[in-house]
Amino acid sequence: MTAYIIRRLLLLPLILFGVTLIIFGMLQLLGPDKLLAAYVNPNVFDKLSNEELEALKEKYGLNDPMVVRYAKWLNGVLHGDLGWSVVGKTYVKDALLSRIPYTAELALYAIFPVVGVGVWLGIVSAVHRDKFLDQAIRIFAVVGWSFPDFVFGLFVLMIFYSWLGWLPPGNYSDWAEDIIKSPNFHHITHILSIDALLNGRVDIFWDTIRHLIGPIMTISWLWWAYLLRITRSSMLEVLNKEYIRTARAKGLDERVVINKHAKRNALIPVTTVGGAMIINLFAGTVIVEVIFNRIGLGRFVAQAATQLDYAAIMGGALFYSTILVLGNLIIDVTYALIDPRIRLG
Repeated sequence: MTAYIIRRLLLLPLILFGVTLIIFGMLQLLGPDKLLAAYVNPNVFDKLSNEELEALKEKYGLNDPMVVRYAKWLNGVLHGDLGWSVVGKTYVKDALLSRIPYTAELALYAIFPVVGVGVWLGIVSAVHRDKFLDQAIRIFAVVGWSFPDFVFGLFVLMIFYSWLGWLPPGNYSDWAEDIIKSPNFHHITHILSIDALLNGRVDIFWDTIRHLIGPIMTISWLWWAYLLRITRSSMLEVLNKEYIRTARAKGLDERVVINKHAKRNALIPVTTVGGAMIINLFAGTVIVEVIFNRIGLGRFVAQAATQLDYAAIMGGALFYSTILVLGNLIIDVTYALIDPRIRLG
């Protein structure tokens, strides 16, 4: 397994190199005029003469051959220079680094309820096949999977914020902002809820959690429905295996059969779905961050795409690709840990 992990890590730069080629190549299809908009204030752009536009193209190298432009951009990336973000009004690297902790915080708190409850519901449904509990869980899955997450998010906002005033949107309350940005508040992990506890500010910790519950509920609604369906199907398939019937024939307790023999093997295909879900969470949940007005990576990249912020788009895509490659590596290794019969060659 060690050799496999090393090989995959050595392939990582090559994969990311291919990703940068694709991303850069697709954006260059827009042409120099469109790309120039990323370097010029929109209010000034339409007032520039043709001579001024050509001068700016020469300044930023937009008339150079694509190979030359790619080499310059890649050289900047290798030195940590991803360009200037029009949306973030700062360097792309700084814009990404300032937003990643908020998305990571949401992902960390969402993983356990989403995966834990989704897998548990799937196992319960399979064990009680065709009984009332199974029927109720399956109805929940169908409704959950058919109900768009952005609609459910709007309902969460309407009920828990507009009507009840419990779960406000955003990352934190206005009163907490002054404390968080004060020199007395130390940003140690840059995960706000954790830093609040490390600073002894339980009030800010609770305020942060209140702002997280709504997005987590919205994310969980969709993924519970999907994950429990996958888990149920996998569990039912395993429960029909010969070795499960043999274990029951030997008189083993049903809980032992389920937990020791069936559950472990049923979780193998679930690992793929769960792993992909976790990757998506860490890469940025765009819809949830937009609906709940959260500062986060997904919302930032979405804004960059709508405003044609090319430097931010390429920087965000590069970050997503890195997360995806590393996440898939972790999923493959997890396969072998769940089932020792799997050998990674």
